[in-house]
Amino acid sequence: MKKKREFQSSELVKSFARIYGFEDKLLAFEVKDFLQDYLNGALFQEIESVNIKRDILEIKIKSPLLRNDFRMRKTFFLTKFQEKFPDAGFSDLLIL
Repeated sequence: MKKKREFQSSELVKSFARIYGFEDKLLAFEVKDFLQDYLNGALFQEIESVNIKRDILEIKIKSPLLRNDFRMRKTFFLTKFQEKFPDAGFSDLLIL
């Protein structure tokens, strides 16, 4: 009898993303989920988008105050993201 391999839904999504080349977008969603857990609701609402381009994590923030706070603590946040997502290989953090 042949043994069937069971996949978890996350494994299927990751392999699908790898095949069709949108792994960066999937990772950006994971980063955004992390930010949702890390920030309170009101601050998270100010996060407009999260993207990854050439190993650079780009976070677009609506609020000038929160944007400035992220820029001042850029190294802290970059280190936090690198610890949480070690396989991602983020080289820089860009706050827009």
